[in-house]
Order: sequence, then C-alpha cells, then structure tokens
Amino acid sequence: MRTDAQPTPFDRAVAAVRGGADDRAEARQLFDQLTPDERLGLLDGDWEFWDGFLAMLTGGYNTVPIPHGAVARLGIPGTQFVDGPRGCVSGNGTAFPVSMARGATWDPELEERVGAVIGREVRAVGGNFFGGVCINLLRHPAWGRAQETYGDDPFHLGEMGAALVRGTQRYVMACAKHYALNSMENARFTVDVTIDEATLQDVYLPHFKRTVDEGVAAIMSAYNSVNGEWAGQNRHLLTEVLRDQWGWDGITVSDFIWGLRDAGASLEAGLDLEEPFRQQRAQALTADSVDGVLVQRSGVRMIAAMLRSYAAREDGPFGPGLMADDDARALAREVAARAMVLLRNEPVDGAPCCRWTHGGDLDRGRGRLRP
Repeated sequence: MRTDAQPTPFDRAVAAVRGGADDRAEARQLFDQLTPDERLGLLDGDWEFWDGFLAMLTGGYNTVPIPHGAVARLGIPGTQFVDGPRGCVSGNGTAFPVSMARGATWDPELEERVGAVIGREVRAVGGNFFGGVCINLLRHPAWGRAQETYGDDPFHLGEMGAALVRGTQRYVMACAKHYALNSMENARFTVDVTIDEATLQDVYLPHFKRTVDEGVAAIMSAYNSVNGEWAGQNRHLLTEVLRDQWGWDGITVSDFIWGLRDAGASLEAGLDLEEPFRQQRAQALTADSVDGVLVQRSGVRMIAAMLRSYAAREDGPFGPGLMADDDARALAREVAARAMVLLRNEPVDGAPCCRWTHGGDLDRGRGRLRP
C-alpha cells in the first residue's frame, strides 16, 4: 500500500482482502467503477502494437516490465510482465543455471529459494508478474527450448514448478507455461497436436495441475493447436479442465503476439488476457463482437488476481541494489554445483584433437540475461 499519497480505491480493496474480505467481491466493486474502454483495457497490453513491436525489434525486449491492464485512475496496477526462466530478465538480474540444470538438483526446497530471489528482483525492477515458470514436458532432447524446462517426468515437473511458484509468489504473481502440449519449437505456430484424453490427463497436464494446487496466479496458453483448436481459444483446456475440473480461479494469458488468433473466440473459450500489446480485443469490442458479460468475467478475474497477490506479498524495500547481490550470486553458485553430475570415463586420451569456434550470439541463451 502506498504511503506517499492518499490510498487509491485499489489500495483500499487490497487492505480489505488482507483483512478477510472476498477478493472477487472487491474486484467486482472496482470493475463496476470502470468505463467501457477501461474494462476492455484490463484484457490486453497497454502498449500499442506497432510501438511495442518496433521497440522489441530494436533492442527494447525484456529491458523493462511489459504493462497490461493498468488503470491509473483507480490505482489498479495491471500486470507488469517480466520473463524468465533463468532469472529476472529485466535489469541486471542474477543469472541462475537453466531450468534443466536446476531440475538435475532434484531439490524443490532449493528451487523455492531460487524463486524467492527471482521474485525480489522482479519487484526491484518494477514488475509484479513473473512469466518464467516453464513446465512443458520434454519429449525429445533436440527440442529448441529443452533447457527451459526441468525434464521429462510429469511428477518432477510439477514439484519443481510448484516450488518456483511458492518462491516467486512471496513477492509477485507467477505464471506457468505453455499450456499445453508445447513440446516442439520449429512448428509451434502451426502444429496441431492430436491426443486422446487419457494421455492428456495422465502425462501432459498433471504438472500444470500441481501448480494450480500450489495457487499459481496465472497460466499462459501455447501457440499450437490441440485436437483441432488453437490452445489460446481451446475451451476444453481453458474452461473444462482448468475451471470446471480443477476449480482454479486464476487468470489465463496468451503467449506473445501470435498466441491469440481470434479475440472473440478466445474470450468465450476462457482466455482472459491478450499479451503483450493492444492488438485485437479493442477492435473486437468496437465491432460489437465481444459479449460484455465475458469482458466482466475476465476483468473481475484480472482484478481479483492482483488483489490476492498484493494482499499476500511480502514488503520491501526493493531497489537496484538488490539485483544480483552477494546472497543471490552465492545461491546461483550453490545451484550450479548441485546441478553438476561428474561422469568418469577411463581411459581417456588427453591429446588435443580439434578446435571449437563460435560467433555471434551462440554463447548466449534464449533468456539473454544481463549478469
């Protein structure tokens, strides 16, 4: 809660939730005070598409938190997105070992400590939403983002993902991704994954269910299709499984730019937030093709998730001096040491046989942290 000014309506709602009030009731009261444009603005990015897209192309990607759904008039902060998963990618965050290495520690308590550092650093750069809980199941080691997940076992993925959620959500909202069946890179924008319900529920969803049980604030949909429907507008995944079967009340968000194919269909299927720009939904509402009841449903979810997080999160202070401090760097070294497995192969000929060269960005992971 702010101390340098009069409390905003959002501040007062946070205090009420902290005191035991129902977060959805408080969210509904805030939603009712919004204009039609502000209501729709809860459900997409705050940057205009071309402004944000060009900034990404010219070096602005991941340099600052990406804002969604902020309403300054009422103090509603929106979600201030910071990505991962190797750490806080904005600012000079601590560069932790990749998720695959952290998975090799087999230590959820250690991963929870990693999450706490990430959460603090996200807060320090002005973020309130960490989009780096990647728990896709690895089908093949040649997957282009294999390093971003913990392994190929649903139970292990779930326990490590839940630990990261626990740690980060001491300070910010956490988002698990990419839901679901996003286990390939090259064809992820076009592939339609066909799967029977038993395999879906027994192999590809239990780890997401585990983060839901842990109270994860958000889940990000995938780019691919599942059984003939895009994941970002797949009613079975977004509503029948997440809401009806699992009883989850968090927020669903699209993957960036191409994660939402149809504004109306996605909203109806249960996708709450279009990321990362103001792209399709404002146009859809102008065309009267989005039901106001659906806007209310997702808008109240958005505000309620913010209220829950702000009511429960730990206080600071937070600032640039927190980034990659001595304790955080020591933890990164501890994780690296715990992740290593020494294999001995004797005898090995120690004579030099070849040279290794690289150039460009080949020595930098996709997360592109700036340690």
